[in-house]
Amino acid sequence: MTHRGFLFGILIATLLSGTAFALDGEKYLNDASVQPADARAKALKAFPGKIVSEELEKESGGSGLRYSFVIRQDATKHEVGIDAKTGAVLENAVEGENPD
Repeated sequence: MTHRGFLFGILIATLLSGTAFALDGEKYLNDASVQPADARAKALKAFPGKIVSEELEKESGGSGLRYSFVIRQDATKHEVGIDAKTGAVLENAVEGENPD
């Protein structure tokens, strides 16, 4: 995918989600096989709602690189983790009082 195509994908995902925020952890994007827009789509399939925060981080489990999304559905917030190299869902749980 070209740089232009990547940016276009982010724009479309932002417009479709109604969310405008920066991806924390952009410095790891070159190490990710899964593009942010694809990870967002997979996270929203795992837990439908509105993404309120997202980050790309190095964390144990899976390949060691994952996207973490906090998704709100009514009053409930879930954290959904997507492996940034394989696309596997690593976490899909109610976010606790003390999120990472």
